[in-house]
This record gives sequence, C-alpha cells and structure tokens, in this order.
Amino acid sequence: MAKVKTSLSKKLLTRVLSVYFILTLIVTVGQILTEYLNAKNHIQSELQTLKNTFSVSLTRAIWELNNEQAVDISNGLMALPIIEGVQIRDENGEYIANKGRTSSLPEEMITSGIMRDHPGGTFGYSFPLIFEFSGRTSHVGDVTLYSSANIIFGRIEVGVFFLIGNAIIKTAFLVFLFLNAFRQMLTDPLEELTQQISEFDVNRPESSKLHLHIEDDNELKVLQVSYNELIDDLIDYKQKLRATRNELTDANRRLDDQNIMLEQEVAKKTASLSKIMLDLEQQKDELIVNQRELRQENENRQYIEDELRKRNTELAESMETVKIAKDQLIESERMASLGGLVAGIAHDVNTPIGVGVTAASFLQERINNLQNAYEDKTLTGKTMSNFLSEANQTTELLLGNLNRASELISSFKQVAVDQTSEAVRDVDLKLYIHEVIQSLAPNFKKTSHSISVNCPENLVVKCAPGAIAQIFTNMIMNSLIHGLDEKENGKITINVSQQDDEVVVEYADDGKGLSEENLDRHFDAFFTTKRGKGGSGLGTHIMYNLVTQALDGKIRASSVEGEGLKYEIRFPLHA
Repeated sequence: MAKVKTSLSKKLLTRVLSVYFILTLIVTVGQILTEYLNAKNHIQSELQTLKNTFSVSLTRAIWELNNEQAVDISNGLMALPIIEGVQIRDENGEYIANKGRTSSLPEEMITSGIMRDHPGGTFGYSFPLIFEFSGRTSHVGDVTLYSSANIIFGRIEVGVFFLIGNAIIKTAFLVFLFLNAFRQMLTDPLEELTQQISEFDVNRPESSKLHLHIEDDNELKVLQVSYNELIDDLIDYKQKLRATRNELTDANRRLDDQNIMLEQEVAKKTASLSKIMLDLEQQKDELIVNQRELRQENENRQYIEDELRKRNTELAESMETVKIAKDQLIESERMASLGGLVAGIAHDVNTPIGVGVTAASFLQERINNLQNAYEDKTLTGKTMSNFLSEANQTTELLLGNLNRASELISSFKQVAVDQTSEAVRDVDLKLYIHEVIQSLAPNFKKTSHSISVNCPENLVVKCAPGAIAQIFTNMIMNSLIHGLDEKENGKITINVSQQDDEVVVEYADDGKGLSEENLDRHFDAFFTTKRGKGGSGLGTHIMYNLVTQALDGKIRASSVEGEGLKYEIRFPLHA
C-alpha cells in the first residue's frame, strides 16, 4: 500500500495552530504597544509637571543673568531618571545649557508648550519662560526637556516579559492539548485502520475484517461497520460464484456425454455420410468455443457488477464524510468571523479606556496640587479658576471616551451573543443593522469607505438575530475584502423595505463586481476569487444557507464587472 505523504491530522492541526499563533501574536503586540503608549503618556505628563516645579526659579535666574544658577538647575534636571537631555535658551535664542541627548531647535522662540518627536528615539517637551514684574510680562527664553524610548522600555520591561511569557505558556499548553487529542482521536485510529486494510487477503476475506479499538460511535466506527458488511457481501458472492461454477461443470459433463453418444451414433452410419460427419464435427467444435466465450463473458459481467456495487458503496461513504467536513468548516468560518470581530473591538476599546485612565490620572494630580495649596494656605483665585477649567476639560474628555467604550462594548456584546445563539426573538431591524455596522467599525478605520442604511423606523421581525448578523457581516466584509480592496472611497448602500408580509433587503456596493462566469458560481461552497490569499470560499455559501434555511427566504445576486455587486434578499416578516 502506498505510503501517505501528508497526514490529514497533521495538516489540520497545523492550520488550527497557525491561526491561533497569528491571533496570539497580534493580541500580544497590541498589548505591548498599548503599554508603550501609556508609559509614554505618563512620561509626557511628568515632563509637564516638571515645568511647574522649576520654571519660576529658572525664569528668575535668566532674568537676573545668573547663568551659573541656570546651569545648576539643568544639572539637577539631568539627574532625574526620566530626563535624557536639557536645552535652555535665552531670549536671543543663544544656548545657556545644552546637555545630554538633544536635537536642534527652530531659531524662533517657543511661545507655547510643544511636544515633539525627534530622531534617535527621543521626544521633547518645550515651553517658554515668562517673567512677570509689576503686572508686565517679558519673554526671557525657553526650555526643552528630552526623554527617550529607552526610558519607556525600562518602565514596561517587566510587563512586556509577563505578556510574552503568558502568551508562550498558553500557546504551549494549547499545543500539548491539541497534539494529545489529535493523536488519540484521529491519528492512532487512522493508522490502525490503514494497517488492517493493507493486510486484506482476497483468498481469506473472512479473516480480513476490521477490529478497531474505538469506544465512541463516530465516523471511524461507521466506516469499520460498513467495511465489515462489504466483506460479508464479498463472502456471499464468492459462495454463489462457486455454486454457479459447479452447475456449469455438471452441464459441461452432461454435454460431453451427449457428444460421445452422438459420435457413437454417427460411427454407425455409412461411409457415404462421412463428409457430413466431418461437417458436424466442425460445427460441434465451434459450438464448444462459443460456449466457452459465453461463459467467460458471464464471468466478466458478474465481476463488473461486483466492482460497481463496491464503488457505489465507497462513494456513498465518501459523500457522507465530505458533508460532515463541510458542516464543520462552515461552523469554523462562523467562529473565525466572531474571532476577528473580538480582535477589532478589543483594539478599539483599548484606545478610549487608555485615554480615560490618563485623564483620570491627570485630574488626580491636579486635585492633589489643589489640596496641597489649600493646606499650605497658598490657594489663590487664579489657581482655583485654572483647576476648575482643567477639571471641566478633563471630565469632558473622560466621559466622552468612557461613553465611546461603552457603545463599542454594548454593540459587540449583543452581536456576539446573537452569532453564537439560535434563539428566536423580536428584532428592531434598523437598530440591529446599525449595531452590526458598529461592531465592524474597526475594519473600516483605515479606509474612506461609507455605509448608507435606509430602513423604516420600528420595523420588527421575528427570527434568529444571529442569522441577520452573520448575513450582513459576510456581505459587508466581502465588499471590503473583494469588491473595494482596490478603491479608496467606496460606497455601500443598504435599503430595507416591507412588502406585505415580506422584508426586502437591497444591498449594493460600487466595487469591481464579478464576471458572468464567477457570478454563476458565487454561492458555491469553497469558491473564492482570493484563493491562496486568505479566502475560504464559505462566506457566500453560509449566507445562502442562512437566508434559505434559517430565514426561509430567497437571495439573488447580480453584477456587471466594474460596476459593483448587488444582493436582493427576501424573507418572511416572521421567519
């Protein structure tokens, strides 16, 4: 028996683990980037806090032309862990101090606080030095404080190692579980099945039956039973063939006896009939040859019938196996779609939450400063006014970002629960379509595409909302990946209407469309125009099954190459 070059279990395990590795890598990199940005925001906030600490004394030193004191202040700043460089300039743009890792500054004076990124991984916070005297203000110079990515990495080093270690441990544990499960449930039974089939003896079929150690009633158990039934049928056919051969032997023997009697009868004839006897003898030989040919033809036909019956049985078993694999692939496609939705929502939620944490930290710092001023009895009206202004801005920023995160989580929660549930409930179609689009927003962040939804208010349908979510998700993602991938400002239009007791959905994009040949195969399983580029070919097939089975409706696709793709979906108001 030919040796299998590529193990099915290994190939399947490799694909599953590859997807998991990629997802784990993306999530870990995203978490590390978030840690980096949060640490950078904290350092920037600390640089801004340092401004309030030393700007007054530094301004007075420059005003009094006490450059030595200004240099001493710069040395003190360089001793701080977060400072990589300090630049102090007077009102003429001349450097009083230029220490550490710094970059060149513009010749004009800095009039407001500026945060800049510089080559070499450094970034600086620049602000002017204003001296107030007798109600007048004078611009005496500016200061730039530098920090770098090395300081940021030093702060998040432990967290990064923890994230990487956590990802490695989870991945190793998952690989161990998958390897063990695949070996016990697939690899070992298949090897045992292959070994026993390779030992098949055509002369002793009764000893070639399969005896597998399978406890569960799975597909391999069904294959074993069907194979053993085929062996039993083969044994019955061999017995019938043996009986037929015996009958044919008896018939030949009787025919030979009859021929002998005929020869004896002919021998008694006169010599004048010798020529006729020779002719009859020749005809007899031809008859024997014809009988043998007929017998051989009957045997060949019986063998062909047996082979056809065997092939039909094997084909039926193969079709059942393909159907089961197809159902499993469709379920995997649905879960992969939900996994991509989770990754996108998690990335978008991190941003408003991170901004909210930074705003809360800034507000806490301003409250502490206000409390210290109150306790030291140095609290002034201006300080209180500045605090109220900053607190109001910070609170607006905090509430805005928390509301954004709440909206994302709410949309994702409803759509995710519906995609994993087949429960039937009343659905406000317009609100639900907007929730699905909101959950897909991360996929459109880096594009300029637009989605327009026209749906009547209070259009309520009774169905499994997971089917609605999966259908619109697949249509929108197909437009994004296949139709609008070469277009910058694509447009997707969704028109929903009610006609009698039916809901009509008209979906259209202005992408590159499909050719007539591809349109005919559009809803076929495993057909995709992105073969080898991540396309599974199951998206539109799942759409077709959900519309026709879950919603008891109809779906029709139309397209002209270069002019976009359109879907028309009709399903009952109460599916």
